[in-house]
Amino acid sequence: MAAQSQPGWHGKVQFLAVASHLMREILIDYARTRNRAKRGGGLTPIRVEDAGELAAVHEVDLVALDDALNVLEQVDTQQRQIVELRYFGGLNIEETAQVLGVSPATVKRDWRMARAWLHRELSSPMAHES
Repeated sequence: MAAQSQPGWHGKVQFLAVASHLMREILIDYARTRNRAKRGGGLTPIRVEDAGELAAVHEVDLVALDDALNVLEQVDTQQRQIVELRYFGGLNIEETAQVLGVSPATVKRDWRMARAWLHRELSSPMAHES
């Protein structure tokens, strides 16, 4: 972001929108690199005694999420943008609506639909094969 000459931000929300997209790219690159690493992808082995505590933590497979978001882009660009802004950027409903120039009700509806779509995509057996 700093390398851009005169980015021309129109406020905090537009800045957060760009930052959301960049955060997605950074996290996906990190996840892809980690997954390529040898011997467990750089993950620290855990003891069986500690597994119960870790089972409660829900980790998102960022690579699978990125793949699903790329497919969602083909289905509904606005839903993909909403997921990116909310998930990676942490924007709330009102901020997301402002960035996209739509009503908060539209963001709420598309957010629900996108989450349901992503849940179905990420829960399918095909999502775990990549």
